[in-house]
Amino acid sequence: MKSIADILVEHKDREGPLLPILHDVQKGFGHVSEDAMREIASALNLTRAEVYGVVSFYHDFRKEAEARPVLKLCRAEACKARGVEALVPIADNQNRVKVEAIYCLGLCAVGPSAMVGDTVHARLDGAKFKSLLEAM
Repeated sequence: MKSIADILVEHKDREGPLLPILHDVQKGFGHVSEDAMREIASALNLTRAEVYGVVSFYHDFRKEAEARPVLKLCRAEACKARGVEALVPIADNQNRVKVEAIYCLGLCAVGPSAMVGDTVHARLDGAKFKSLLEAM
């Protein structure tokens, strides 16, 4: 696994590196810790408050690791029209997977959709959704 220092080196010549660095830290560690924010701020000559402001503004960044696997379920209008609300009770009736609402994965024509890590799952129905939750 890369260290935060390694991630910082990868982005050292990039213009506007804060978001790409935060995404890489989030992906590598599952969250952006206080220590990581402090190290990033120092390397980019930013205040900790500036880095914290970005981390707290964007919903994709976590300040603490999630113990459970995370599934992001699209709850936007197109997925609602295609039946996502029927999947919500299935998600609510389990506690092994953290199901988060997300508003648009860009798969409107093939919804309802969900994302696990970097993998998207489309055309979900009750059976497919249950299988997806069980496979996590």
